[in-house]
Amino acid sequence: MAGTSGPHLSLWNRRLGVVPEQVWLRTDLETLVVADNNQLSTLPPGLARLKRLRYLNLSENALDVLPEPVTGMAGLIELRVTGNRLTELPASIARLRQLRELHLRNNRLATLPEAIGSLGELRLIDLRGNPVTHLPECLAKLPRLDKLDLRWVTTLEPPGWFADLEARGCAIYL
Repeated sequence: MAGTSGPHLSLWNRRLGVVPEQVWLRTDLETLVVADNNQLSTLPPGLARLKRLRYLNLSENALDVLPEPVTGMAGLIELRVTGNRLTELPASIARLRQLRELHLRNNRLATLPEAIGSLGELRLIDLRGNPVTHLPECLAKLPRLDKLDLRWVTTLEPPGWFADLEARGCAIYL
């Protein structure tokens, strides 16, 4: 977990279909894990109240879209949404200006939105196991990006701008 030491809550492996209402009353939370063997397909709007949240793990759920409350959590440093059913990310992801790590492994993403270019603090993007066919060139302009993980992606023809990323020290795993 990237730089969190405050209050945390783990609802790991609870077979939840919804997030309990009490969670969004915990406005002091810095870490929230609702992952593995849960069945969340959406999140309640009340979760956007978690303004102090720095780490959010929603891995291994049933999310088809990244819920809007997530993109309202402007202080997020690390977001994990691996093993869901995401087919796209919303343009509102641009609101996550502090985000350093974006873990999207094993979803159904074919591309990323241009809005990802607004995430100037982003250091890591994990797209392993997605059917990626295109990546926006704005990734090459992310000043702090140092790891782009595309292992197990068999559908992408590496674009020429990958060389620019690698030349400045970004590790690209194919």
